[in-house]
Amino acid sequence: MSDTFGNTIKVTIYGESHGPEIGCVIEGLPAGLRVDTAVIDRCLTMRRPSGAISTARVETDPYVIGSGVSEGLTNGDTVRIAIPNQNTRSGDYSEMASLARPSHADYAAYVKYHGENDTRGGGHFSGRITAAVVAAGAVLLPTLQAKGIRIGTHIAEIAGVKDRAFGAGAELVKDLETLYTLDFAALDEAAGEAMREAILAAKADADSVGGILETAVTGLPVGVGEPFFDSVEGLLAHAIFAIPGIKGIEFGAGFGLANMRGSEANDPFRVVDGRVVTTSNNAGGINGGLTNGMPVIFRCAVRPTPTIGKEQDTINFRENINATLAAKGRHDPCIVHRVRAVVDAMTAIVIADLLAGEGKL
Repeated sequence: MSDTFGNTIKVTIYGESHGPEIGCVIEGLPAGLRVDTAVIDRCLTMRRPSGAISTARVETDPYVIGSGVSEGLTNGDTVRIAIPNQNTRSGDYSEMASLARPSHADYAAYVKYHGENDTRGGGHFSGRITAAVVAAGAVLLPTLQAKGIRIGTHIAEIAGVKDRAFGAGAELVKDLETLYTLDFAALDEAAGEAMREAILAAKADADSVGGILETAVTGLPVGVGEPFFDSVEGLLAHAIFAIPGIKGIEFGAGFGLANMRGSEANDPFRVVDGRVVTTSNNAGGINGGLTNGMPVIFRCAVRPTPTIGKEQDTINFRENINATLAAKGRHDPCIVHRVRAVVDAMTAIVIADLLAGEGKL
């Protein structure tokens, strides 16, 4: 398995959904970076299930920083964070051990690993592993914030219910600060309530819903990134697509650019108070793979959770016969509101790695 991401700062994740623990290993961090356990705690809370709109499996994530941090600062050693799994009920999956959940990794993993992979709760393919990603990203956030870089993700849409757009300029920074305090990341309170109702309606029907997340990064210097293979979009897309359930990504106006003329799509440059800015941001803050000083903006599509209680056609992959499945166990009717913390973390990992590679961290 390839469970490592990064060039200068390398993050490795490990573990299975129902194994003893999950965790992350972070290599390449210089000594002297501040690590704030309150930030790690907060980020893990944002990823954690929240009441009736989430799975009933709630892990408290009592992580242990085993190395790499002394008295709140990185010490030059590899950072290791272990998160024990405590609230597992592996018996819920015994009847599904041979049945492929539609649109889940069960069948493909069975073939690739010759039936030796851990199937309990999805094993290494479970969204549970993203808690380790969140912990790794949270280690890096204080350093990025100290450089004036802010990262935040709001729920742009769930089941067709839309949130308000990000503000601009100082209002965007304020929105990002507000998002850090919200357990359900809708900027508009009424929209957030309607989203919750849509999730509960799907749950009542033994079904699930998906949505769209929108992420903003402010404070990045101009010229971060590389053209072509190590473009900012390319590295962010690589990391974001590693998150279970992400099936699409677009930057700035994204696919909307296809229906514009150049005169509409281009972002005109101006000098304002001695600073170069653009009067629009259809490019999402990136030109030629490099940051241009404007906020980096991207959206990602989160699919409906594949494991649902509604009966579906499938196969028994061990016997190679047709079957039906109504999944049992504890599952999310929607993961969008939890995934936003993972997107923030992946973004922090990418940005920190880029800056470190250019000697700017």
